[in-house]
Amino acid sequence: MSNWSSDHEVDQMVEEEVDSIVEGIQYNYTKEEEPPAPIFRRVHINRDREEGHTRLRNDYFGENPTYTPAMFRRRFRMNKPLFECIVSTIENGVPYFRQRRDATGRLGLSALQKCSAAIRMMAYRCLADAVDEYLRLVETTAHKCLENFVDGDIHLFGDVYLRRPTAEDLQRLLNIGEQRGFPGMVGSIDCMHWEWKNCPTAWKGQYSRGSGKPTIVLEAVASQELWIWHAFFGPLEGRAPRVSYVVNRHQYEMAYYFTDGIYPKWTTFIQSITLPRGRKAKLFAQCQEACRKYVERAFGVLQARFAIVKNPTLFGIKEK
Repeated sequence: MSNWSSDHEVDQMVEEEVDSIVEGIQYNYTKEEEPPAPIFRRVHINRDREEGHTRLRNDYFGENPTYTPAMFRRRFRMNKPLFECIVSTIENGVPYFRQRRDATGRLGLSALQKCSAAIRMMAYRCLADAVDEYLRLVETTAHKCLENFVDGDIHLFGDVYLRRPTAEDLQRLLNIGEQRGFPGMVGSIDCMHWEWKNCPTAWKGQYSRGSGKPTIVLEAVASQELWIWHAFFGPLEGRAPRVSYVVNRHQYEMAYYFTDGIYPKWTTFIQSITLPRGRKAKLFAQCQEACRKYVERAFGVLQARFAIVKNPTLFGIKEK
């Protein structure tokens, strides 16, 4: 009995000692303060935006600018009076482009800097961060300038340049087509496909075509005067205008467009003859292709002046 009691006392002493050690460890662990979380602060860069505005004005918009009007047109993809008109209209019509002072009384970015950044990004298809060194715009601000510039143009100039043709416009186009030997011809229609890199997986089937990649369509109609009066995403909307003309003693009541082989065989789409045989077929193909060169040139000019037309997915396409 004595041996058993001595062993029990030893075990009890060991347990008490272990408990005291564990309690000490817990007390010391909870007593120590946790290390403070690191504080990440944004790096402040004094871009000297006032100097950026002064340099831009002296280079292109001053009384004696550094660069000639021809160089301005090549770099801004338009002449100086047109660009100044756009800047003035957007500055008065879109609050985002109005120059303001911050809380310290310092002037913000000017409308010239913001509009120049948007034009550079559309013309050169450059990244938003690339305009920082010359125009002094941070990347996020450059993105906002591009979005507000496009929205402002649509809102302020859409009623004039993005409207549907009126009855007078339609009659003028019909007269041009009749003078070229094609009565009832409204113009030449063509389209180009933009690859949609970030297309949702559930939508890829309905936006994929021959290449198997999802694309978005830019479609335009051009007349002999290279006046593009309809450009939009998606298929051609609306109904064909009703007209009346006679060809080969047959009266027709529907206008038509000249197209290429990618369009469906519809009554309103007149395609060229792939392998013309005979004098009449060759003459028709030659005249039809001569009319279609205007819309082909229009797309060529747009792609040459504004690189964003070639592949706009660099900036992303937002779903409205």
